[in-house]
Amino acid sequence: MVPTHARERKDSFPKPHSTETPTMTAPELDDRIETKMRSAGVPTPTITAFLNALHKVASGERGMLPESVVEPVSSLPRLDSLEGGGQGGIALLKQLAIIKLNGGLGTGMGLDRTKSLIAVKGQDTFLDFVARQVLHLRGASGCREPAFYLMNSFVTRRETLDYIRKYPDLWDENTIDFLQNRVPRINAKTFEPLSWPAQPELEWCPPGHGDFYPALLGSGLLDGLLRRGVKFLFISNSDNLGATIDLKLLRYFAQSGLSFLMEVAERTASDRKGGHLASRRTSGRLLLRESAQCPKADEGHFQNIERHRFFNTNNLWIRLDHLKVELDRHGGALPLPLITNTKTADPRDPKTPEVLQLESAMGAAIECFEHTGAIVVPRARFSPVKNSADLLALRSDAYRVTEDFRLVLDESRRGQPPVVELDPVHYKVFADFEQCFARGAPSLVACEALKISGKVGFEGGVVCQGKVEFCNPLPEPKMVGAGLYRDSSVRL
Repeated sequence: MVPTHARERKDSFPKPHSTETPTMTAPELDDRIETKMRSAGVPTPTITAFLNALHKVASGERGMLPESVVEPVSSLPRLDSLEGGGQGGIALLKQLAIIKLNGGLGTGMGLDRTKSLIAVKGQDTFLDFVARQVLHLRGASGCREPAFYLMNSFVTRRETLDYIRKYPDLWDENTIDFLQNRVPRINAKTFEPLSWPAQPELEWCPPGHGDFYPALLGSGLLDGLLRRGVKFLFISNSDNLGATIDLKLLRYFAQSGLSFLMEVAERTASDRKGGHLASRRTSGRLLLRESAQCPKADEGHFQNIERHRFFNTNNLWIRLDHLKVELDRHGGALPLPLITNTKTADPRDPKTPEVLQLESAMGAAIECFEHTGAIVVPRARFSPVKNSADLLALRSDAYRVTEDFRLVLDESRRGQPPVVELDPVHYKVFADFEQCFARGAPSLVACEALKISGKVGFEGGVVCQGKVEFCNPLPEPKMVGAGLYRDSSVRL
């Protein structure tokens, strides 16, 4: 059973969505939920974190952060202003571990497979680039460091491990990955774990990236890394190929004495609806505020990019020994702010019962440590692929591959990626996207913006410069022929 010192037990759960009489007491519900999770192999730290979160929701907490409790962050150190190069960074690689978050599917592109296995350049996938970056670093250090791991999910693990076998210097089924956990979906009226015999998989959901910490502890990897003398951890998303090891940044973190360092970038108009960095008025500690944590009345302040200037890139640096201390102090689960999502039991049927999905954000741990910081990094260190439009830009000649296997914008673009807009109807399914660009991506190295409306395919040798739009109003597909298209709107 989960130790009672790790969580507060209540006599009964209130019902924010119902006035029905409770069918179970809180201890009975705790035991039922814990039994369900333990039967599924969920480790104790994740069970503790989940029950703590559920108690908060039951008591009415929704993790909201109104503007009245936060202060804007006005100034931060910048990576491009740090003095010196990466001297001493090579030696620090032996004390570094790299973990890539690899639990997601390419659902945003209409693809039901592991996102990191989508081809980015030629036949090379995100995972190919990540593997080669790590092997390049190991070549620089002259040993098998830095340590490298993937945090997979139940839906990505087998496919990922089968693929990574092509890199025998990385491959080790027992040590290359650990699993993100899954947690029960909760009936919003009864607070009981959802029972859905017709589709048992609908009874579970991912707990968000905040599960990283109990998963790292519960897998035994945290203790194993500490025994090996690993002090520093760099975490990032597997689809963010800009998140590589910068030796100057590693040295800065090592010398800072900080427990937790977050890479942030400056918000632009396109980032206004996403989360931002702030500080808590009462404690002065840095915190993250996500859109789901902002009351509607404060949305104007939340979206003001001149007031709240920085967003989390999800590139995080952590002192492992300090993390271990905090996890032990909190019974194996950091007190992360809640993100509560209300869904239906069957996402395809709005008439099915309402359920709660409890999540937390990995970056929110910045408020859990005494000594934390943030550093402003160039936008090049944040280049995730959220949809097919992002992928088309990466596949084009606007991006090039460096000798150390980074994917970077061509110098001529001066840090500004092309703006690509694809028709959401005709490019939502990944197979349709692949068919339209089967002969290769158009040249976008000199393109400011590309907009495609309707079902449009491309021959090889298409060059777009300036602002270009292709429109096909007809139901049958049309092809764009080879040639130069400069500052033009083409109706096919």
